[in-house]
Amino acid sequence: MPRARAEATDRTPPMPAATAAVRPVPGPVPGPVPGLLRSCHPVPAAAVTLLAAALAAAAGRGLPGAALVAAAVGTGQLSVGWCNDRVDLARDLATGRRDKPLVSGAVRPAVVTAAALTALALCVPLSLAGGLLAGSAHLCGVAAAWAYNLRLKSTAVSWLPYALAFGLLPAFITLGLPGAPWPPWWLTAAAALLGAGAHFANVLPDIDEDLATGVSGLPHRIGARGAAAVGGLLVLGSAVALVAGAPGRVPPYGWGLLAATAVAVLLGAARPTGRSRIPFLATMAVAGADVVLLVVRGAGLAGRA
Repeated sequence: MPRARAEATDRTPPMPAATAAVRPVPGPVPGPVPGLLRSCHPVPAAAVTLLAAALAAAAGRGLPGAALVAAAVGTGQLSVGWCNDRVDLARDLATGRRDKPLVSGAVRPAVVTAAALTALALCVPLSLAGGLLAGSAHLCGVAAAWAYNLRLKSTAVSWLPYALAFGLLPAFITLGLPGAPWPPWWLTAAAALLGAGAHFANVLPDIDEDLATGVSGLPHRIGARGAAAVGGLLVLGSAVALVAGAPGRVPPYGWGLLAATAVAVLLGAARPTGRSRIPFLATMAVAGADVVLLVVRGAGLAGRA
């Protein structure tokens, strides 16, 4: 999936020659492992992996299937996170991001590059182990995330990789079931809307720095307040699709999810600026609540609804 930043990451690779020539700040390097762990953006990587595993369990993949989904999604997330930090190195140096392991010298660029490629190589067989169609769906999402890192984050379609990667995640899970069923439309729509909303929420804390270094994705083009409003509406639309689209009577938990999401959207729209990661973390919390709702409702996640 596209890298959701618990640390700021929304930046584009191309940099002026003078900036690209800057080198990481010298400092002690105790070993690559701590720096690698921080450089992979562990919080969002773990959140997306756990959500995918929970969704796989809810769909009936069983413990082995859920573990396989977690391994595939986890390696994909690691590859995207390391790719993101490596691509953003010149820009992070230019903006003085000493919290970044590559900038502080805690890990070498070559090590991060090797880690990203290794994780990507592992992601391919792990994804295809669930079936050719299922694996292809997941790998398309991972490819979209890499495309975001390498180019699309600074275009008007910066939201598309997020929507595509999140939207394909239910297909990766259900296509691995016997008979390879496609997920119901409402689940795909909810996931895609949530992914697009996560992009807008993820960009908000760093819009000013991004603009100063040449990043001009869709959220940057419409401004902080516009991005906060659009992101909130997308997340709310995701909850509506999930609650209203699934068959059967909506339980109290479903209505509670809608109300909580609406409140979160209003609060986010009222305070769209600043460096807080609360908008993105709230989006991930909504995603977790969505998975719980799916389990509670027992809705058909494999196209049987």
